[in-house]
Amino acid sequence: MDYDLIVIGSGPGGYVAAIRAAQLGLKTAIVEKESLGGICLNWGCIPTKALLKSAQVFEYLNHAADYGIKTSGGEVDFESVVKRSRGVADGMSKGVQFLMKKNKIDVIIGYGSLKTKGTVSVKIDDATTKDFTAKHIILATGGRSRELPNLKQDGKKVIGYRQAMVLPQQPKSMVVVGSGAIGIEFAYFYNAIGTKVTVVEFLDNIVPLEDEEISKGLLRSLKKQGINIMTSSTVESVDTNGEGCKVNVKTANGNVVLEADIVLSAIGISTNIEGIGLEENGVKTDKGKVLVDDFYKTNVDGVYAIGDIVKGQALAHVASAEGIICVEKIAGKSPEPLDYNNIPGCTYCMPEVASVGYTEKAAKEAGYEVKVGKFPFSASGKASAAGAKDGFVKVIFDAKYGEFLGAHMLGLNVTEMIAEVVTARKLEATGHEIIKSVHPHPTMSEAVMEAAADAYGEVIHL
Repeated sequence: MDYDLIVIGSGPGGYVAAIRAAQLGLKTAIVEKESLGGICLNWGCIPTKALLKSAQVFEYLNHAADYGIKTSGGEVDFESVVKRSRGVADGMSKGVQFLMKKNKIDVIIGYGSLKTKGTVSVKIDDATTKDFTAKHIILATGGRSRELPNLKQDGKKVIGYRQAMVLPQQPKSMVVVGSGAIGIEFAYFYNAIGTKVTVVEFLDNIVPLEDEEISKGLLRSLKKQGINIMTSSTVESVDTNGEGCKVNVKTANGNVVLEADIVLSAIGISTNIEGIGLEENGVKTDKGKVLVDDFYKTNVDGVYAIGDIVKGQALAHVASAEGIICVEKIAGKSPEPLDYNNIPGCTYCMPEVASVGYTEKAAKEAGYEVKVGKFPFSASGKASAAGAKDGFVKVIFDAKYGEFLGAHMLGLNVTEMIAEVVTARKLEATGHEIIKSVHPHPTMSEAVMEAAADAYGEVIHL
């Protein structure tokens, strides 16, 4: 055997799995067809946050007078904004290269696939293919922008998230199809820098996986910022024959034609499970996902799968957690299975969205009698001082035992606050324990304590 473990794919699932394997003494290699760090570091989580930061800085400049600062405002240099974002992504990818060297992990650049049990075939270039053997093989091949038959991406006028990060020039107008995290983040970014943006969402609420009150609160904020949002609407077709795009949208009140320079398709992801040797080796799949047990073992001995291609949320931090659990099990440790109901979800528009656990509706449907508490940031001293009074924290507890069922947040920096709730739920903290945990003042995070106090009729600042 060449290796104890070969990982195919170097995204946040693959590279984290490889590092943990090396820490545990396994001779490890990782196969990557493009850039270390995968979509997350190169074309997803990291570069989008760099774009969003540029938009936030621009907004601060334009609202400087609100803070008593005199300035003539700013001007967006779109090319420089994109260049900075790419620089941040490149720096992170180089960081993964360093981690591979530090942990003595062999990096094999090429297109990897499962040849047979215990063998990975890597296409290095058109003329060269090499085989590598390993006792264990982890598939971590990730996902790509999903396409609908009536919304084919041409990469120029109808684009996916990848092209949205590196457009040669800022569009004057854009239609974003889909209002999940990707769609909303790009809608916020482009609107903030001056593009006229319309969001089209098939379902009744934007960010449809979130608690309904969060969806409605975010809708109000985004509309206030000037984003046109059409819910319960479907894109029927896109005509790209002219200079721009004519987007035919079916709404409850009939069809509407929207005109825009660019259409961004943000309707989710498709898994990269084609051409990696699954069928040839009898690895079972269902509805585009590889079937695995609680420790990510497939039905084929010695073959595992993690990340976007398996059950669970298609999120970077989920893939990382899965990779660690998978490798620890391979190494003979006794890891706990991942609790998919305690995974935080974040959307980095402004105001931000963060949530974990049950929504109020889901908790009631699961049979819980609930206590719900809310604390608006309009009552927060820190939020007032920061000029960010939009949003609130909503918490849900089981009325019988005080179990922390879920939390839903809309506001400044809430993506940094949600980890408190994840940890509290992991440690089985009750509502009263949250109330009695002294939070620093003034902070945005006080809102978690105040919301918990509200659920029990003990809130002070409302």
